[in-house]
Amino acid sequence: MRSKRAAMLVRGALVVWLGASALALSGCSYNKYVGEEEGIKAQWAQVENQLQRRNDLIPNLVSTVKGYAAHEQGVLQAIADSRAKMAGAQTPEQKMAAANEQTSALARLLVVVENYPNLKADQQFARLMDELSGTENRIAVERMRYNEKVQAYNTLRRSFPSNITGRLFGFKEYPFFKAPAEARQVPKVDFGK
Repeated sequence: MRSKRAAMLVRGALVVWLGASALALSGCSYNKYVGEEEGIKAQWAQVENQLQRRNDLIPNLVSTVKGYAAHEQGVLQAIADSRAKMAGAQTPEQKMAAANEQTSALARLLVVVENYPNLKADQQFARLMDELSGTENRIAVERMRYNEKVQAYNTLRRSFPSNITGRLFGFKEYPFFKAPAEARQVPKVDFGK
């Protein structure tokens, strides 16, 4: 009888020890989740800053192009539509989709610009293109940093034992900011030759 009771006490102590260990481990990984999630939010804010900078440059760029290429309304309308979607986007996923649409519309605009040598020589246009180019580089850097944060967080979310904490507290997976499909294609520039 005593040996049975001693075995039950040992099992009970083992269960309590395992529970306390799991609780301690989950507390550490919970704090890690919070830190990683805040890092993602901060980095996303940086991405948004650069996307807004690009969005603010576009009206000036479009105005300059309109003077030279007024009959290219389809491309100019696509840019206006992409700006409206960016302004109305609420979630990171919506903003990513709008940013990718805007990237595609700008790429089409640059192809149109190649047909207007006077426009390319215009100083205001050249300055705007330099600013846009710098902004595109900043967006690429911030997008890369955001994706690095998301990768670290999502890896934590899938790793043992922190995956238990993640499920327990409902930590969701964050999406990567992927380039649009059009970015994989090389733009075709025709100089009329």
